[in-house]
Amino acid sequence: MTQSNSPGVALVTGASAGIGSTYADRLARRGHDLILVARDAARLEDLAVKLRAETGVAVEVFRADLTDKADLVRLENRLASDEAIDLVVNNAGAVLAGSFLEQTPEQADGLIQLNVVAVARLANAAAKAFVRRGHGTLVNVGSVVGLLPEYRSTVYGATKAFVLYLTQGLNQEIGGAGVTLQAVLPGATRTEIWERSGRKLADLDPNRTMDAGELVDAALAGLDKGELVTIPSLLDPAEWDAFEAARVTLSPNLSHAHPAPRYGVKVPVAA
Repeated sequence: MTQSNSPGVALVTGASAGIGSTYADRLARRGHDLILVARDAARLEDLAVKLRAETGVAVEVFRADLTDKADLVRLENRLASDEAIDLVVNNAGAVLAGSFLEQTPEQADGLIQLNVVAVARLANAAAKAFVRRGHGTLVNVGSVVGLLPEYRSTVYGATKAFVLYLTQGLNQEIGGAGVTLQAVLPGATRTEIWERSGRKLADLDPNRTMDAGELVDAALAGLDKGELVTIPSLLDPAEWDAFEAARVTLSPNLSHAHPAPRYGVKVPVAA
């Protein structure tokens, strides 16, 4: 489907609204042909018509529920077989209302299927395809909540912590071999995800809630700069560097033959 002057096809999940639809808009304006993925085919088609008219790029609608295994496999197969796909924005996700004790096991399972299982499987399919082709970019959209258990969004935050680790781990395995990885960690962003989780946008602090357009523009600027982790709200990148340096400093001290002395465990004396 790609045109001769296209920089490559970008596949965006969760593209029917919010951050995903904004990524679609910005990537179309960069000249990417698009594959738009979400459950709501009507909204995807409306967006596709708009972007075709405004940018002239080719836009395909790929209706899929990523919590449905058959739909997920169809999309994996597309990633594996379509050599025009050069950029994947792994954006589809959701959040749950209420506390962990108020949520049902079924709700938690559904969130994990979308925010973890689908993300991991699509990343797996994209990574294998990109390594085989020798090029490609994978963007995984996480959240700053994955760094902050103090936010008390237990399951959601845990799923977003997974997204960060997945991206960093993949970068250790395949980064630099023609494959570019990026984790985007938004703070609070003005999208309809709030309404779906039972909160109103009007109740959010406007000084701490970013417009989706600004968020995606910053994320793409971070991608252009080669950032592995992009936190659009973070004013001083040295703070992230210090956080990462502290984590790395721990690494040689996290696995030893015996427990630390503070636990009072009797250690066998070597003969």
